[in-house]
Amino acid sequence: MKTTRISATLVVNDERAIACMACGHALGPAGDPWKQAARLDEQSMQGAGGAPYSNAERVLLRRFFCPGCGALLDTESALAGDPFLTDIVRV
Repeated sequence: MKTTRISATLVVNDERAIACMACGHALGPAGDPWKQAARLDEQSMQGAGGAPYSNAERVLLRRFFCPGCGALLDTESALAGDPFLTDIVRV
């Protein structure tokens, strides 16, 4: 199977889908946002980094995992209620 690596954790496979590099689970077509297809874990950043985060109850760490194998695919920080950062891959 031919793949094109697009990050440390994601590839575009021969069917032009974004997929987990670890297990090959497809997350959606290249050119479309893929994070909605991942498993999401959100945790408050309050206190996580010491004093700079002491008032950060609204700041979240979002972790996106492969639904096929559980590999960590990406992370982002955001305010509660913010949409996902859009990662659109065009190859």
